[in-house]
Amino acid sequence: MEETNPRHGRAVLITGGGTGIGRATARQFAASGAEVLIVGRTAERLAETAEGHPRIRTFVADVAAPNAPADIVAAAVEAFGRIDVLVNNAAITRPAPLGAIERKVAEEQLATNLLAPVFLTQHAVPYLEAGGTIVNVTSNPPYYGWPNNSVYGSTKVALDFLTHTWAVELAQRGIRVVSVAPGITATPVLSHAGFSDEQIAVAGKELRARIPLGRIAQPAEIAWWIVNVTRSEAAYLTGTVIRVDGGLSVAG
Repeated sequence: MEETNPRHGRAVLITGGGTGIGRATARQFAASGAEVLIVGRTAERLAETAEGHPRIRTFVADVAAPNAPADIVAAAVEAFGRIDVLVNNAAITRPAPLGAIERKVAEEQLATNLLAPVFLTQHAVPYLEAGGTIVNVTSNPPYYGWPNNSVYGSTKVALDFLTHTWAVELAQRGIRVVSVAPGITATPVLSHAGFSDEQIAVAGKELRARIPLGRIAQPAEIAWWIVNVTRSEAAYLTGTVIRVDGGLSVAG
């Protein structure tokens, strides 16, 4: 069912909207009647997401840039006059074992995966009203190790902590905060990290063997959760982490 107001559908801001989960989420929101602004570093990928979806607008920016949060929020407010949903989805991964972690690479991950959501949310909150929702797209739980992913995994655990904290801080304003934590999903994230198709195929085979449901998720399956936790029917849900991982986190 479409959710609309006298002006237009809900105003949704999504980072990392050029591919994968961000692309699927933008299209599902638009299909539900929302007006969507997607953000990413590559104009061509954003255009591909928006093609055939007139409710999706694009804004090119690197979320990790110091001025990006203010610029992104200004673009959303100019387009919609407000923000009803913020989806902090943009992230990068650069796997490396302890002993081979490069400071510059680690700082890039921290800037994109953790600092960008902090400052983007901080800029967006004044334009969120009661009923607004912030969704942090996270990943691994904090209670087991993840070799070669010290930095990436730490940023995602930290983002879940921010979900808990912001849910408490913003509850009095009627703003909800939820983490949706995907398991292994068919996105270009490893390709963007420099892995070859062969390496990705090998990694996928190994991972599928560990997932109780025996398969990798499709982006649309994760997007469904992101969209639905923002609906009015989910109004009593805040401060929680929803793990959509095929049972990986409980498999031991």
